[in-house]
Amino acid sequence: MFFELIAVIVAGIAGAGAMMLVARMAGGRLPKWLIPVAAGVAMLGTTISTEYSWFSRTSLALPAGLEVVQTAENTAFFRPWTLVVPYTDRFVALDTGNVRANRNDAALFMADIYFFRRWGAVQSVELMVNCETGMRADPGLGDGGAPVWRDALPDDPIVTQLCETG
Repeated sequence: MFFELIAVIVAGIAGAGAMMLVARMAGGRLPKWLIPVAAGVAMLGTTISTEYSWFSRTSLALPAGLEVVQTAENTAFFRPWTLVVPYTDRFVALDTGNVRANRNDAALFMADIYFFRRWGAVQSVELMVNCETGMRADPGLGDGGAPVWRDALPDDPIVTQLCETG
């Protein structure tokens, strides 16, 4: 986040500098208000660019074995460009290199999944899946108790990918 702020500030300075150069080359015939407008446009363009490139930059930087299985797009009224083209602000990655099969039941698999958010910390959760029934559970809900099984949608990408990997 800090580096993105620095990039936006540098873009504003560069935009203002470029417009100052253009104004000087035009012999001072351009209005002076174009300089702050150019700075603002450069800053806004940099902000939009970093928003839309976050997912590709982050997913390409994932270590081997982590595969993106689900993404979520977002729109916001205070970002009108997202109403035209929504941007990906969070995704789920499955650790395919750490899928564990159950010794007693061949249909049960466990793996770690990671939740990535644009402005949030990465969260990790263990997930158990029954590939025969298509159900999924969080093992013990963190308290060491029995897992609570939930029905998953038939086309749930996390369950599908985990069953294909296992």
